[in-house]
Amino acid sequence: MFKLGNRRWILWAILGLIGLGLPSLLGSFWLQLGSLAFAAAIGAIGLMLLFGRVGQLSLGHPFFLAIGAYSYVWIASPADGGDSWGLGWPSLAAIPIAVVVTALAGLLLSPLSSRVRGLSLGLATLSLIFIGIWLFYTLEPLTGGYNGRNAPALTIGPLSSQGSNVAILGLPIGRTEFLWYVTLILLVLVALFTSSLLNSRVGRAFAAIRDAEVHASALGVEAARYRAIAFTLSSAYAGLGGALLAIIIQRVVPDYWGLSLSLGYLAMVVIGGMRSVVGAVLGAVFVTALPAVLQRYGESIPFVGSAGGTGIGPSVVAQVLYGASVIVILIFEPEGLVRIFARLVPRRFRRHNDAPPTAIEPVDGEPAVSQLTAGHPSAPLAPE
Repeated sequence: MFKLGNRRWILWAILGLIGLGLPSLLGSFWLQLGSLAFAAAIGAIGLMLLFGRVGQLSLGHPFFLAIGAYSYVWIASPADGGDSWGLGWPSLAAIPIAVVVTALAGLLLSPLSSRVRGLSLGLATLSLIFIGIWLFYTLEPLTGGYNGRNAPALTIGPLSSQGSNVAILGLPIGRTEFLWYVTLILLVLVALFTSSLLNSRVGRAFAAIRDAEVHASALGVEAARYRAIAFTLSSAYAGLGGALLAIIIQRVVPDYWGLSLSLGYLAMVVIGGMRSVVGAVLGAVFVTALPAVLQRYGESIPFVGSAGGTGIGPSVVAQVLYGASVIVILIFEPEGLVRIFARLVPRRFRRHNDAPPTAIEPVDGEPAVSQLTAGHPSAPLAPE
């Protein structure tokens, strides 16, 4: 079912190895920032899958991020019988269960993606944010209400996100190093799975629906079914990203999952590259790192001051730069940062995007649309 070029495996393996060696060179600030960016990138890949690959605009991504975060908190919190709900299960098991819970929520809401599309779907999913925030304030035993709730630490053997005194190959693994490794490894696995998915028949079905839905339907592609698959997968990615964000931030509050976060994730996908896994990662790093870097080094930048001091606040500057970046990207380079970086890579290593470019371009010598119904011209599309 899944195919992945050797070059892409090599690329992600090299990036992963480089990332594994960086904690010995970086300070705690950069390690913490990297962990946040990696967790955000997982959620951004999910939104890219839905928006860039299937053409379904979703503004409710933070709702599914929150479900993943609160599911992790509920499952991993001690079952003490107090005012807060908790199952007391191992934190390592809580992460995949939170992903499954979020995927089920996405599956239940997936009819939205089959009945409405475009701006109408964006507005429909936007309502999920307002409904979610109301629920998060109301379900105090689960969410902690207005004050939020502490997220249990992730523990893997002797290692913990609260900190440990363990050294591997002479490198001390403290809290920031542990979170860096966990989020980086999960990001690489998600990126590889997504790249292989987009190079499969499922990925070609996504491209066919996005580019020529009428023609794809005539060839037997069940558009509603594949939209539901994309919506569910996108929700699962958001659940994983939300659970990791809860572990990193250590406290989950309802206000965090608001409209600003929705716009932030949309900016990640647009700035990085709407149809690329690598672009989603680049956009997530840019959007996540920019305000933190401005906050830390703002006093050294002209016209930028610290929060509450003289000059323009770092958060305001970050918002202005987000907006300017989106406008510049859409006008001059709609394919985002990934296309800009691709020009810097030697030509023999380039492979534009992370899947067949469109439903009508050739793949392995055969048009992608014809591959959708390989075996019989009238056979309906089904996973291998």
